[in-house]
Amino acid sequence: MEGVLWKWTNYWNGWQTRWFILDNGVLAYYKSQEEVNQGCKGSMKVTACEIIANPVDSTRMDLVIPGEQHIYLRAATYQERQQWIVALGSAKACVTTRSRKDSDSNPDTLKSKKSELRLYCDLLMQQVHMVKTAVTQEGGPEVQKLDEATSLLGATCDTFIRTLEDCMKISNANFTYELPHQHATDTALPPVSNQNKGKVSDAMQSVY
Repeated sequence: MEGVLWKWTNYWNGWQTRWFILDNGVLAYYKSQEEVNQGCKGSMKVTACEIIANPVDSTRMDLVIPGEQHIYLRAATYQERQQWIVALGSAKACVTTRSRKDSDSNPDTLKSKKSELRLYCDLLMQQVHMVKTAVTQEGGPEVQKLDEATSLLGATCDTFIRTLEDCMKISNANFTYELPHQHATDTALPPVSNQNKGKVSDAMQSVY
């Protein structure tokens, strides 16, 4: 995916348009589409970042690698932001098997995946609400709004499912890793006092 997004530069220059290209899990940006051949101004590995939809500004999204890198972006419309979020999420979900195995034992990976699930769940709820609103309009459904609302629904569902599958695989891998280290032994049982032992012996003798 590629297109124009507004990127926050600094307090002096504010928001500036940049040409963004998402390819092979890397989001790169250029000063303009015409200057792509001159090399990118910066890039971010999508698989390493957190995707945050701004709760106040419906056109803004933040890409964050904790402690390393932040990119603040704005799209032209809410629908365009949704398209980018789904595309970024799909690229993030399509990690290689090797990368997943290397990160399975990292608790931060599972935490990040849970955060993504919440994001995609929120997107799904918003898109479903938009569909319901478009369908229940007085005078009949608004076709244009309905098309806009449903255009990303399938892609968001696919991304949500892939992320959920990743969460389950990571959880199962961690559980399998910890399970062999847990052995049921007598030391795991509560101690029996000598007084209780005597009571047990007396009870056994009374039975016989």
